[in-house]
Amino acid sequence: MTNVVHYKGYIGNVKFIEDKEIFYGKLEFINDLITFQGTSVKELKKDFHQAVDEYIEDCRELGKEPEKPFKGRFPARIDPELHRRVAFLAMHQNMSLNKYVEKALERAIEADSR
Repeated sequence: MTNVVHYKGYIGNVKFIEDKEIFYGKLEFINDLITFQGTSVKELKKDFHQAVDEYIEDCRELGKEPEKPFKGRFPARIDPELHRRVAFLAMHQNMSLNKYVEKALERAIEADSR
């Protein structure tokens, strides 16, 4: 993925408005809406860092745990027949369904990276 910034485990997706000469973005992979902007890369990154720090501080003040972009869990809906087949294969390999899916995803990423 291009046009992203990273800070404290958070990821911001960056876009550019040419006629206004403004970079802007928002934090991705969390439910809260956190935005940032700047007229230069340096200003954009500074505002991104400030937005993340303020988000974390606001959550602390509210007694709320800040969302993390990746928790290691994601819901997935698949065809029931595929679910049955995957569960059966996992069982026969003495693996949990989660471990089987994790390994399958790792293999898919490795294949895509070639």
